[in-house]
Amino acid sequence: MPRLPTQERCGRFLLLAGAGMAFVLARVAMVGAAEAAALDQVRREFMIPSAVVASSPIDRDGLEGRVLCGYQGWFAAKGDGAELGWNHWRVPDRDAPQGSRIAVDMLPDVSELSAEERFASDLVGADGRPIEVFSSYHPATVNRHFQWMEEYGIDGAFIQRFAVNLRHPKLLAKSTKVLQSCRDGALRHGRVYAVMYDLSGMEAGTLSTVAEDWRHLRDRMKIGDDAAAIHVAGKPLVAVWGVGFKDRDYSLEECRAVIAALKADGCAVMCGVPTGWRTLDRDAVRDPLLHEIVGMCDVVSPWTVGRYQTPEEVLRHAERDWAADIAWCGERGITFLPVAFPGFSWHNLHRGQLDQIPRLGGRFLWLQAVGARQAGANSLYIAMFDEVDEATAIFKCIDPPTPELALRFVGMEGLPSDHYLRLTGEIGRLLRGERPVSDEPPAPMAVRPN
Repeated sequence: MPRLPTQERCGRFLLLAGAGMAFVLARVAMVGAAEAAALDQVRREFMIPSAVVASSPIDRDGLEGRVLCGYQGWFAAKGDGAELGWNHWRVPDRDAPQGSRIAVDMLPDVSELSAEERFASDLVGADGRPIEVFSSYHPATVNRHFQWMEEYGIDGAFIQRFAVNLRHPKLLAKSTKVLQSCRDGALRHGRVYAVMYDLSGMEAGTLSTVAEDWRHLRDRMKIGDDAAAIHVAGKPLVAVWGVGFKDRDYSLEECRAVIAALKADGCAVMCGVPTGWRTLDRDAVRDPLLHEIVGMCDVVSPWTVGRYQTPEEVLRHAERDWAADIAWCGERGITFLPVAFPGFSWHNLHRGQLDQIPRLGGRFLWLQAVGARQAGANSLYIAMFDEVDEATAIFKCIDPPTPELALRFVGMEGLPSDHYLRLTGEIGRLLRGERPVSDEPPAPMAVRPN
């Protein structure tokens, strides 16, 4: 076959390459259009106003005197309808027999859940039967969690909404259904709530997704208009977590744009920042723009989970950091919301040390509340209500039922399953000055009857 001249061969190559690129671009456009249509369908189905009416007036104004929890709501179970498998209960692992492994360090107490709310795991209890877990996708389970908040005097929750999930139809559906259930639970049980956007995992140039999603929540679900939505200075509160951490792909300028958009929408804004936000050190970026962004906000909440590990370190942090943080915020008219956590463990998910930060029967959590109160704080964010992944959960959990499981999971140290719910309610009383400040937490009590 005769060889074509070089110029003609190059022309044909470019023609074929151009045709291939056009096909790729057309394919991308088709996928993008299909994804957009799927997301819009999710919004039409799940982003609807609540039909629940509060049975009595709810005080939704301000944070003073409140103890509020972070609510992850990220658990799924095979067969729950979310079509996300064992999301957050298990993680992929090519070396495991099932291709996945357990990812949590605590076991929930599901004894009060109905049969349809319980899902059998592959863990086996002392009686030879499967240990059961729950799904956050089930509205009755979420409602029960808010019922517990009411029973134990916990004021409400920040509902976590991970921005990386907002472009994935199934994850958006689950996240929105959980938010819907949380709002309904808050209205039924006289609690308050606010949406908290978590920016973890977001790439540079993608944060506009947050403001877009917030507009959908406001327009379609009427989030912020209901009787249970936390208001600060007469405006609905929305939180943006992950501002100013030094290990993020997105920039401070992008964070500022998101907060400016939320403020322009008539919202009060809380920003979740690193421990070293004020001094621009440790886990924080060394950029004074962070102070400018914090100054735009109505509330600031520095993340402290894992930043101290002993009672002595707790009180030192309160005296050295929280007191100065509160003074800085006071000079600028910003509300300061410190974070406290009951303990920490990352054994099953990250192969870390089991019970890395011991709970000490509740003393570790209690001393954080005492330190915050002595530093001048009058409200507290408890991390978290339901996070058994890192063993920071305060809801009802159980002791591992077998010696083998005791080597893999953090337990309740023989305390009642509701010990940390009760303790968190007492922390609220401490913050409001309804009980004296003491280094020793309240004595454990028998679990409340159902």
